Amino acid sequence: MKVTMMAKEYPPYVYGGAGVHLRYLSQELSKIIDVEVRCFGDQKSDEKSLKVRGYKGWDALKGKKFSPTLETLSVNMLSQMEEINSDVVHTHTWYGHFGGLMTKILYDIPFVATCHSLEPLRPWKEDQLGHGYQLSSWIEKIGIESADKVIAVSNLMKQDILKFFNIPSEKIEVIHNGVDLNKWKYTPLSDSLKKKYKIADDYILFVGRPTPQKGLEYLVDAADKIPVQIVLGATGADTKDYENRMIKEVEKKKNIVWIHELLKEEEYVQLYSSAKIFVCPSIYEPFGIINLEAMATKTPVIASATGGILEVVLPEKTGLLVEPKNSEQIAAAVNRLLKDEKLRKTMGIEGRKRVEEFFSWTYIAQKTKKLYESLVK
Repeated sequence: MKVTMMAKEYPPYVYGGAGVHLRYLSQELSKIIDVEVRCFGDQKSDEKSLKVRGYKGWDALKGKKFSPTLETLSVNMLSQMEEINSDVVHTHTWYGHFGGLMTKILYDIPFVATCHSLEPLRPWKEDQLGHGYQLSSWIEKIGIESADKVIAVSNLMKQDILKFFNIPSEKIEVIHNGVDLNKWKYTPLSDSLKKKYKIADDYILFVGRPTPQKGLEYLVDAADKIPVQIVLGATGADTKDYENRMIKEVEKKKNIVWIHELLKEEEYVQLYSSAKIFVCPSIYEPFGIINLEAMATKTPVIASATGGILEVVLPEKTGLLVEPKNSEQIAAAVNRLLKDEKLRKTMGIEGRKRVEEFFSWTYIAQKTKKLYESLVK
């Protein structure tokens, strides 16, 4: 069996959870079937059972606010030109869905679409894309409704898909995200990393894109009530306007360190491992791989009670949940855990156990392969 995957992000250009998902899923699937990835960029590799090709959007489409949407369509079209001889095409996010639909039509193979987020629930993207947001929303809609199977990364995501799209429930299968348990395990922060970014002995951590969706502003607002350093591993902004606003707010705080560049994976593992607490203040989070990463390194999580987070973080067992957009609750939860080392340690141990039991990529790859097999005649 062979699958062609289409998406925007793939190493070394990974900025969000969808890119992390595709990286590990493709690698794990390549152990049991042949996989090729067609993505945005200049990637080119030919491993034994994992082939990767990157494509760049047409330069002539640049210059307008809506240009990223048109560039996406151009990559989707370019990805069709190299012969596709797979049994299934599998796309990730709206960036790949139109390519999947074209592959279904042009090469007559089943089409699977994974939803990592939904455009109707991200209205702030209109500030980023202008009317291109209406086009990206249409692309997502036609892609999802044309797919032979749709994968939702959480049960709440499945309910959102049913709410916004004309698709029968039986066409949707829930397959959660995962984490590499061999790489994501407790690893103390190195002296060199600590010195380079001036990281204190005691700190809490945020990792994610500096976008409205991730709720960074609510953690920053809580900073004055948090007695330890806050480290922000925040890069890959959708728009510079929000990032610049956050930079100005962070400059007013004395206890925040912002790491603007994308780090190596092993460096993120160290940051998670040595943090007293990981904070995920998202206002919309279909799943949240970042919380799995924290739990895998035995770090307790404080996260917004929204979306797929509710299926990952067990309140009072692996972490604490707070209301979205509530800086007061974030500060209170952080201070509660900072004062209780025993509880933090217990939550860390329970978090690792939960990840090991339910969120390994081996398990997820097997479920995905079984779904493919159900579509192949």
